Amino acid sequence: MIVLTALWGFQQVTIKWIAADVSLVAQAAIRSLVATVLLLAWARFARQSLFAKDATLGPGIAAGLLFAFEFVFIYGGLGHTNASRMSVFVYLAPPLTALGLHFMVVGERLGARQWLGVALAFGGLVLAFAEGFSAGRNTWIGDLCGLLAAILWAATTVLIRATTLARAAAAKTLFYQLAVSAAVLPLASFLLGEKGVTAVNGLVLASLAYQAILVAFASYLAWFWLLTRYLAARLSVLSFLTPLFGMVFGVVFLSEPLSANFAAAALLIAAGIALVNLRR
Repeated sequence: MIVLTALWGFQQVTIKWIAADVSLVAQAAIRSLVATVLLLAWARFARQSLFAKDATLGPGIAAGLLFAFEFVFIYGGLGHTNASRMSVFVYLAPPLTALGLHFMVVGERLGARQWLGVALAFGGLVLAFAEGFSAGRNTWIGDLCGLLAAILWAATTVLIRATTLARAAAAKTLFYQLAVSAAVLPLASFLLGEKGVTAVNGLVLASLAYQAILVAFASYLAWFWLLTRYLAARLSVLSFLTPLFGMVFGVVFLSEPLSANFAAAALLIAAGIALVNLRR
């Protein structure tokens, strides 16, 4: 999970890097298209069936639509806010996921100590970005996009755990999401009036390869494999590390300002993660 959160945190940087050469939602579309092809090739090599009838078609398409629109809001929203603020709102998803699973899935209940951990970790994130909230910047459109993306992400996780997708292979769950988003995102980019790819260079190719191969294919396959074996609420809380990685990477690679509250926020988040993972 730590490796995955580092990969996801750096993705925000790679998106911003090539925004002038490849439109934002178009990046998400290319990512899903490439990752879908890679997943099909991997499934054939590993002899995993992605098309067998197993009563997952309906939930799979629904998960794919939630996934697609989540990334419409993430990528599109990055055009109206910075990576740090987007991370704050997107990573409202873990507590929203825990709340949904608490009521929807038996075995995913959190006790008082785990809920305290969620609250501390989220409070640490708010503290880490407090200066951004009080700066008076006109970023409300991007911030709202991040909040909507968080709701969609949480809904996707709950759907996976509460339906027949919980018993499906990780590769098939991921295939539904990538394939549906590969169909939806190009249309979304067109409807938003994006220019698409306006230049191709080494940085563009490297960024798209990172987003498609490392993140959308390899890391998501690992994520859904973890969801079939561990409590999703606790895995989701560990993903609070992602905006911290994103903030550090933003400072290093995008010259974003570093809040003086970062150290205190990091301590709160570490305490929250420790509480959530303590045995009951």
